[in-house]
Amino acid sequence: MKKIFNFVKKTSLLLGVLFFLFLGISPVLAQSKDGDYGLAETVGEGQIQGAMKTKNVDSGAWGFVTSELGRIIGYALSFVGVIFLVLMIYGGILWMTAQGNEEQTKKAKTLIVDAVIGLVIVMSAYAITAFVGQALTE
Repeated sequence: MKKIFNFVKKTSLLLGVLFFLFLGISPVLAQSKDGDYGLAETVGEGQIQGAMKTKNVDSGAWGFVTSELGRIIGYALSFVGVIFLVLMIYGGILWMTAQGNEEQTKKAKTLIVDAVIGLVIVMSAYAITAFVGQALTE
């Protein structure tokens, strides 16, 4: 019982420290009249002229199609991420409630491994598609 209490105490202390380190710091939301937040002066001072240059996308029909396609792909990847999260939570709950039942533990492990493999396949497909799309548009 003492080991469990010490573990809970150390874990809550660690989580508290991490909470205040990462969430306790509020970011400063600076506003600028010209919209560049002082980046133009910084680039000019550092003589890094290429940092502020962006590639102009054709605003015609092709630009509209690519932007809409990118938005749809973003929504689809968000949905895949939500499905992954649900599968991981479900697998974790199955594993925690197995109570020594090896069949349920094996099912939970299989579900978690399959979810991770599916996520890796989807992210790899996205990376390959983004690479090929970038190569073709240049």
